[in-house]
Amino acid sequence: MITRIREVRRARGMTLDDVAKACEPPTTAQTIGRLETGTRTVSVGWLNRIAKALGVDAQDLVERGESPELKVAAVLGPGGAGAPRRTAIIVPPRVDDGQIGITVASSIGDYRAGDEIWCMSIEPASYGQALNRDVLIPRPAGRFMFGRLINRDDERLQILPLERGARQQVVANPPWLAVATRLVRSL
Repeated sequence: MITRIREVRRARGMTLDDVAKACEPPTTAQTIGRLETGTRTVSVGWLNRIAKALGVDAQDLVERGESPELKVAAVLGPGGAGAPRRTAIIVPPRVDDGQIGITVASSIGDYRAGDEIWCMSIEPASYGQALNRDVLIPRPAGRFMFGRLINRDDERLQILPLERGARQQVVANPPWLAVATRLVRSL
């Protein structure tokens, strides 16, 4: 079986050590390197562990002749656009459990009409991880609030709405919130 572990790892901007530490249970960079190069046989178990560490599906790590891939043609940096130093690909995003989406109907804050915002739902114990991030919070009667989480105080969250000049809002005991993790924008 021919794998694309190296290509996907590089597309994610991770080192061998990053992947090794992200595996559950953690392993060594040397083991990941051997699995990448084929000097060690890749089992389904290893594919699943590495895929989870890279945030992709296991099928993304197996070379399938007919599968389309998005090749990187240029890298944009401070000096402008230039050719990549080595062959690279972009791994398309996959939907994970707990992800939800928001569509933007009219421009507000940094978001433009037509944008799609991918969010990851989190439980109350993890709200601290969302500080200074844009979040979606459920409200009574099927309503929602979207804005920047600026403070967490016991069971209350302080949200700064995206509207210019808006005052902060306080939400008590939301059952969950979703953190914005990816912006999809058509040009």
